[in-house]
Amino acid sequence: MMPPLRRLLRAPLRALGAPLRLILPRGLLGRALLIILLPLLILQGVALQLFYGGHLDVISRRLAGGVAGDVGMVVELLSRHPLESERGWIFREAAWRLDLSLAFEPGAVIAPGAARQSWLPILPLEGDLNQALQERVGLPFDTDWQSDPRSVIIRVQMPDGLLHVEAPRKRLFFGTLYLFVIWLVGTSLLLFIVAALFMKNQVRAIRRLASAAEAFGVGREVGPIKPEGAREVRQAAAAFNQMQGRIRRFISQRTEMLAGISHDLRTPLTRLRLGLAMLPPGAEEDAAAMTEDVAEMDRMIATYLTFARGEGLEQSQPADLAEMVRDLAERARKDGAAVSVDTPEALVLPVRIDALRRCLGNLLDNARRHARRIAVAIDETMRQEGGRAPGRWVQITVDDDGPGIPEVSREEAFKPFTSFSSGGTGLGLAIARDIARAHGGDISLEASPLGGLRARVRLPA
Repeated sequence: MMPPLRRLLRAPLRALGAPLRLILPRGLLGRALLIILLPLLILQGVALQLFYGGHLDVISRRLAGGVAGDVGMVVELLSRHPLESERGWIFREAAWRLDLSLAFEPGAVIAPGAARQSWLPILPLEGDLNQALQERVGLPFDTDWQSDPRSVIIRVQMPDGLLHVEAPRKRLFFGTLYLFVIWLVGTSLLLFIVAALFMKNQVRAIRRLASAAEAFGVGREVGPIKPEGAREVRQAAAAFNQMQGRIRRFISQRTEMLAGISHDLRTPLTRLRLGLAMLPPGAEEDAAAMTEDVAEMDRMIATYLTFARGEGLEQSQPADLAEMVRDLAERARKDGAAVSVDTPEALVLPVRIDALRRCLGNLLDNARRHARRIAVAIDETMRQEGGRAPGRWVQITVDDDGPGIPEVSREEAFKPFTSFSSGGTGLGLAIARDIARAHGGDISLEASPLGGLRARVRLPA
């Protein structure tokens, strides 16, 4: 029975969760404060409701009943002693014993619509007073809460005139309400401030760890970070520092090993070159062919080692990307390519200079070998990924008018040793993508407006 019930509830929960995800804060600080404050607000709301529904309501009815009873007694006395000479001692006794100021206006009537709103509508004072007056006076009346800031004016319609009664507000209102509201608001604000300061410190440590991980992922030297914050955050920072050390040791060891392999491989190639140079006369044609093969082997070994090394030890530093692209385009022109460039005047980014030159150089070399016309452009756009704040995102496009690569084979072109033409090692695009991803970006292949292939390099700024 449970699986069908879950399936029935899943759709409503998803429909309810979609708008909640739009309202809820995305950051850890906002969500943590919401987790802390939401139960607090619910608790305060329940306490306030219990206070209104219980203590405040009972006290308000009792105070209103006392004032209404005194007014009813005065009205009854005036009805039994209607002579003007007898009103004086009733007014004096009411002022002294009941704290009520009385005045009588002969022949006056209550003006229509004279009743006014309460000075504090959220309290039940006015409603309770009106109900008590209806029960204990039994004559037409109205109340005025706004004319006098210290009194409530009650007008009672008597047969021969209008009775004005001024009752002090302190007889209807008690100061503990202020203390209760101040307590609720004050404790909420105090807890919010303490929670915000505490959570801000915790989130700051997590943000610092995230920034260090992102910088390390794009090849920037950040060094070990100081563990701080909660125990789990300190453990994560210590683990990150250990990971950095292991990765650096691995890259260093691999680079040293590859340097030794390069030396060992190039030593026999050097002996072959010397042997070819010492061949007897008459073998120049064979020697030239063998020398060309040795040079090709040397170039291939250098390319393989470059791919395996991955430029891992080079550190990022500010460089003018626009100037780098213009310089690489000028070199391609010297090799016989027709290259047009569209770049901003200057665009300084923190990059691994040698590695990025190799990446863009490989793309231009590929385009030069297969096309007659090449166009290089740099564009700055905005990015927003995974709920992160927008930032700068630099794109470099290399277009050519060559034969291109079929769409189904474009991703395969990035695999090592995959070549769609003769004379290549199949590592140019693999090395270029490896370098772009080491910078935190990527490379994709698309159809070019020139009719050939477009290589799009995306780099975070």
